[in-house]
Amino acid sequence: MAKDKLAEFRPEQKKVRKKRKPMTEEQRAAAGERLKLAREKRQAANPPTYAGIAPAVVALDDEDTFSLKNVREWIKIQKGLLTELNRAARIGDKGAVAKQAAATGYVRHMEAYLRCGDWIDNRYGAYAEQEMGWTCTAMAYNADGTPKRTHGVYYPDLGFRWGFDPEDAVDEMEGTLGGVLL
Repeated sequence: MAKDKLAEFRPEQKKVRKKRKPMTEEQRAAAGERLKLAREKRQAANPPTYAGIAPAVVALDDEDTFSLKNVREWIKIQKGLLTELNRAARIGDKGAVAKQAAATGYVRHMEAYLRCGDWIDNRYGAYAEQEMGWTCTAMAYNADGTPKRTHGVYYPDLGFRWGFDPEDAVDEMEGTLGGVLL
């Protein structure tokens, strides 16, 4: 027979965790250095494979505009903005639903870029604040032999964007990515 008949009905006591002693600045710096070395060692032994990321995107430098690092940061910013827009749409703010749809589409386009390596949006940047410039890679001609031209498109035979002053646009049309000017 048990000594305490009510022991089975009492709640089990939780273990009390002892607080750690606070680290000194030297200890904190040493621990940080050890963690840094361990991460570097693990990175060297087990580099990331980026299986779901396009090889062309992985090959870009971190300083490049459309690098993996930059686009992931843009996605993070847009998803943070999207949470605010979801709240505003629930409240019923004017224009919030349209902004919410635009942000959702922009995030999807950036994720598609990471998967396939093709930028499909007309805008880029953390807040889609910069506009893409298009370049003509193959000329199209009318029936009478004159070239077809579209306003705002860079034509290599002209050396400037059609419909703009040639002196303004020559320098900004230097780099291209998949037929799209950076």
